[in-house]
Parts: sequence; structure tokens; C-alpha cells
Amino acid sequence: MPLNSFPISRPATLRLAVRSDLGEVRPVASIVRNFMKDQGFDDAEVQAAELAFVEACNNAIKYAGPRGAGECVMVDVLCTEENIELRITDNTDGFDWPETVELPDFEKETGRGIFLINTLMDRVSYLRGRGQNCLVMRKKRRLRSEARHIEFSSLEEASLRLTESEQVIRDMAEELSFCYESLSAIFRCSSELGKSNNLEEFARRLLTDLAQITSADWFLFRLINRDGTALEPFSWSDPMVQPQALSLTGESFTGSVEVEAACTREDVWFDHLNPLPSQDFLRTIDVNSIGLVHPIFLGERLIGTLTVAKSAPGTLFTAVQANVVHTFADFLAIQIVNARFNEEQLRGSLVNRELEIAKAIQRSLLPKSLPPLPGYDLAGFCESARQVGGDFYDVLKIGDDSALLIIADVMGKGVPAAMFAAILRSLLRAVPEWTNQPAALLARVNRLLFEELSGVDMFITAQLVFIDGKERKLTAASAGHCPVLLWNSTEPEVKLISPEGMPLGILPDTTFTNQTETLFADSRLLLYTDGLTEARNQKGEFYGQERLVAWLKNQSNNGQSAEALKEKLAGELRSFQANMSLNDDQTFLIMTE
Repeated sequence: MPLNSFPISRPATLRLAVRSDLGEVRPVASIVRNFMKDQGFDDAEVQAAELAFVEACNNAIKYAGPRGAGECVMVDVLCTEENIELRITDNTDGFDWPETVELPDFEKETGRGIFLINTLMDRVSYLRGRGQNCLVMRKKRRLRSEARHIEFSSLEEASLRLTESEQVIRDMAEELSFCYESLSAIFRCSSELGKSNNLEEFARRLLTDLAQITSADWFLFRLINRDGTALEPFSWSDPMVQPQALSLTGESFTGSVEVEAACTREDVWFDHLNPLPSQDFLRTIDVNSIGLVHPIFLGERLIGTLTVAKSAPGTLFTAVQANVVHTFADFLAIQIVNARFNEEQLRGSLVNRELEIAKAIQRSLLPKSLPPLPGYDLAGFCESARQVGGDFYDVLKIGDDSALLIIADVMGKGVPAAMFAAILRSLLRAVPEWTNQPAALLARVNRLLFEELSGVDMFITAQLVFIDGKERKLTAASAGHCPVLLWNSTEPEVKLISPEGMPLGILPDTTFTNQTETLFADSRLLLYTDGLTEARNQKGEFYGQERLVAWLKNQSNNGQSAEALKEKLAGELRSFQANMSLNDDQTFLIMTE
């Protein structure tokens, strides 16, 4: 057949190269848009083709990989009387185009671009090659051909109907464009947040995308502080601007549209007819701006405010653009709340881990077994509260017939308290020649620990009791600790032994005193921490020192070992507290004869 028997088409063509940078896609898309308009395509056709073009270029750049990162994406646009054809040639490894294109599940991060392209264009072909691929997208001029068959009663009516239809199509295309670009930005920024967990960078990227989508010139995002008294700046577009916190505790919000929006829970718009107040900080960014402030709430909880604005002269944001601002703000608020929740969970995990370490340190301080003391029986008890403190007890064997009983409580919680308890225990064990002089030993330890304890506003209460079994005497010294309880069968009442002395770490040079008592037959001795006397029952009543004294007085020896008395006292405390949780460690040391 002769060549001239075929119709010869000479389409208008445009060939461009896009550098491998997502920021270069939008400028090239504007060139393609203008080219299509010059060829007579209407707004709806241009919008659809432009969206498909942007998605195709973004994918080609995003998945270029190391080999194709430095290569340009080639763009060819062919326009005829009936069609427009877009060809995107990339340098990626390519992929398998699905036989059936469906909208992917929300949880999936891929597949939405293919679905969008397939929906917007009439025919799509993906030609996969070795190291180079070409995506061919075609769209017919359907609206124009269909319009020829519509009959109107008059030219004026036809023109009016056509104008209305074109406006509806433009509005729908604009809304579709905003929705798609919003979702793309949200998915992209969410993916980056998952990789870096940098909330500030995530907010800046997301709001920068919002500004581009809505044609805004600047933005300012504030978060409510933790006590709910001020709006603090979190992310803003101009690095030269240094916004300050805005107080929410004043009686009036006439000086700030951001505070007004937060207090009224409504959007606040500003333009040349409704200018910013004279004292408003936003005037320092651009006094003639046109924009809105959107208060961000999750339920009844204020999260912050988002201000988005254009520089004058210009037009207010459209309803569609305002909805996009709301969408971005609400999404950002959810991400921030989730991030803070995760941060609190992580902090809680770290605290729990710290408590586990402190408990391990505390357990290591307790002697696995108590040394024998001829004529006497010893037993110790320590039960940790959930908030670990620095309680510990120890027994140091001095000679064949003597020992030093130690009980101490570091005022504080967690690892620091447990560490100071370990240091105190080491110091007491390091000077055996002083163990028969409790007051002098406490003075020496206080001088050694004062600087470290005072530096962190902590102190230690301690009780040292030197037992001389041969002489049947005890010598006690106290550093602000609970009294030692001594019961002798020769005396009707329990004696409280409480020599004067300040806690360790209060003053660098503290004088401690010794108190000596005789140990008669059937003596019972109890050293304890305030976790016993401050234990509470379900009525909120303290166990108290009177109950403890009465308990010790009412225990007749009858051959009871110190271990048996220990179990009885522990059971007494559990019974008193019932199901109440411990507020403090409970530690005691019992000696019987």
C-alpha cells in the first residue's frame, strides 16, 4: 500500500530532562501544564495529566537507586487533536507492572501511585528494559468530543452550562489534587519519621510540604507546654525568626490571634480587612500577611496552634486549602501525641530498669549469712518497696566474742540511693580497728561522705551497735536513725536507745556520742528502719513506734530463735498492712540471747 494512503500525524512535542531531585519535579510539571494549555487542553484534562506526570516522575527519582541517582529522567509530551501522550523514561531497575491495578490497603506503603496513574489516564503501558524503562500514559480529549452531542435551547444557555460544568470539574480536580498531594506528603514524612524518630524534623518537612501544596509563604507551629500554661514554638519556616512562648494565663487574648484561636477553639482569619493586632508577634514575620490560625485539639485536649499565611497582595485560602491545613494539623497532632506516649513508655522502661539495678545492688549488700556470735542469735530481714531506697543491714565479726551490728537508710530512691548504701557499707568494712568505737566510726565516715552526699542533696541515717559478748555490754551510736529497742528480762519496759547524732551528709564535722547498756539474761535487741513504723493499713493509720515496742515486749523467749522472731514480726507487718503496697523498704535486725 502506498505510504500516502495512511494519515500522517505531526503532533506538537515537548522534550525535557528532570534531574534526579524530587524538588525539580514541580517546576517541570508547570512547564508541561503550560504546554498542554497552549495546545488547547482544558483545565480538567491538564489537571489529570499533570497529577499522573508528577507521580510518575516522583517514582522514577525515588527508586532510581545508586546506579541511576546521577541520571536524568527524560520526559516526552506529544499532543494531537485527539490525545495527549506522556512518556517518562527512567534509569531504575524497573518493576513488574500488575495485570490488575487496584487500590492497595491503607497499611501498605506502595501501589497508590500506580492506582492513581491508572485512574487518571485512559491507557497506561510500562515498557521495561535493561537498566532503562519507559512509562507511556495516554489520555483522550473525551470532554470535548462528548460536548458536541449536547443540545441546548440557546447559545446563552449552552455557554452558561459549559461554564458551570467547567467550574465543577476544576473544583473537583483541585480537590483531588490537594487530597492526593496531601496523602503523598503524609505518607512520605511518616516513612521518614519511622526511620529517624526526629519529631522536629518530621514537623518541619510536613509543614513545608503543606506550604507548597497550599501556596503559603510561611508557617508557625506551636505546642502547648506540659502544664498547659503557654504555647511554645515548635516548628517555623523562617530560620531568622525567633518566636517566644505565648502565655495562656492572661485574662484577655486581644494581643495575639494564636492565643485567641486556642481559647475560642475556632479558626482565626486575618487579612487587610481583619489585620493582625498591633502587639501580635506574627506582625514581625509579615505585617501584611493573609492567613489563618487553626487551633489543634484531640478531643477536649489542646495540642497547639498552626498558623499558615501568604504574603500580600494575595487571596485568602480557599475552603479546600483550609481543609488541607486542618488535615495536616490533625495528623501532626496525632503523631506528636503518639511520640510523647512512646517517649513516656520508654522513660518508664528506663525507670523500671533503673529500679531493677538498684534492687540488685541492694540485695548484694545484704549478708548471705550472719556470722555466729557465741551466746547470741541473729536474724535480719529486708523487703524492698516498689520505689527502691537504700536500706541495708550488716553484721561485722570483730573477735571471737564481739560484733558490730549495722543498719542504715539512705534518703532517696533508685540507683543513687543504692550506690551510696554500697559506699557506706564498704567504708564501714574498711576500718576494722574502729568498729568497737561506733561514735568515732560514724564521725570518720561522715567526713568521707559529706562532699558527695551534700552535692546531690542526700543524707544517710545509720545505727551502729557494738556487741561485747564477753562483757555482756552493747555500745550504740546513731546518725539520726530510729532508736534501738532493748528488752531485758530484769526490766519491765523496753528501753529506747537513741544517742544524739545528725544524719551523715548534713554537716562536715559532726560529733556523735556513744551510749552503753548492759545485756542481761534473755535480752532481745531490735534495730530497724522507719519503713516499719511508717507502714500504713487500709485506714491510713501508721504502724508506729508504740505498736513496735509493744510487739517486742510481748514476745517471750521460751527458746524462740531470732529467725522465729523475724518471721513473726514480718507476719505482723503483713497482717497490719493487709493488701496495701509498701511505700518504703522495711528492714530490721534482731538479736536474742
